Amino acid sequence: MIRSVAVIGSGTMGNGIAHVFAQYGYDVLLVDIAQAALDKALATIGKNLARQVEKGGISEEDKNAALGRIRTSTEYGSELAACDLVVEAATENPQIKFDIFRHLDSICKPEAILASNTSSISITKIASVTSRPDKVIGMHFMNPVPVMKLVEVIRGYSTSDEVCAAVMQMSQSLGKVPVEVNDYPGFVANKILMPMINEAIITLHEGVAGVEEIDTVMKLGMAHPMGPLQLADFIGLDVCLAILKVLQDGFGDPKYAPCPLLVNMVTAGKLGAKSSEGFYIHTPGSKELKVAPNFAR
Repeated sequence: MIRSVAVIGSGTMGNGIAHVFAQYGYDVLLVDIAQAALDKALATIGKNLARQVEKGGISEEDKNAALGRIRTSTEYGSELAACDLVVEAATENPQIKFDIFRHLDSICKPEAILASNTSSISITKIASVTSRPDKVIGMHFMNPVPVMKLVEVIRGYSTSDEVCAAVMQMSQSLGKVPVEVNDYPGFVANKILMPMINEAIITLHEGVAGVEEIDTVMKLGMAHPMGPLQLADFIGLDVCLAILKVLQDGFGDPKYAPCPLLVNMVTAGKLGAKSSEGFYIHTPGSKELKVAPNFAR
């Protein structure tokens, strides 16, 4: 039975995952290499829990109890050894993930489940660097984690039925809707989403329409809550590029080749909301969006 959980990485996804586990009664160890990152993560979790209190979703006591279940550490050591489940939410970089899983495999108890929040990297490859491939699985949460219901549960080639069932059941205990998928590049969500985003960027690049026009067509015509270019900014253009490269390499199909405009924007450091500029200008604390100067019409 899964009681204690560790989350590796305290960025946007990591702190969201820690938030949800703590909110639903799990003891959480949040691990990062920098104390400043952990302090920022706790502040974010506190702010998001307070917002839930304001909206009537949870009580003040619930908020305080959830925060009390989270402890932090900059050490990848003995505290991890006692955890029943470890969820890795580090940078979407294969080598970083392989190194983390090798280390986790060496220190975690034999029965511990090792999960990755990767959005596109092969679970089978990640599992191959461990001595427990049957206990390695993908748990792809959606951003923002406290709000979005979906969890893609990805079975690697060797993931056992027992581990898959345990993770599906645990995901439901978090108020999520888990969907079991197989281990192919991009899984389901990004295999469908990223080509759509890429096509929207190609449409912009070819001059068919402007940023706002493309997003308006998809919002009003296809009932999408957010246009593909705004969504790309929200995800991070560097993340979109990385996933498209995984799809292109994994399937060997040129239809997944990233648009040159996307490549150029990432090279120029225009990464979307995280860098304050992508297809739109993003002002901290403001929901108002203005098209970036390069795309103003």
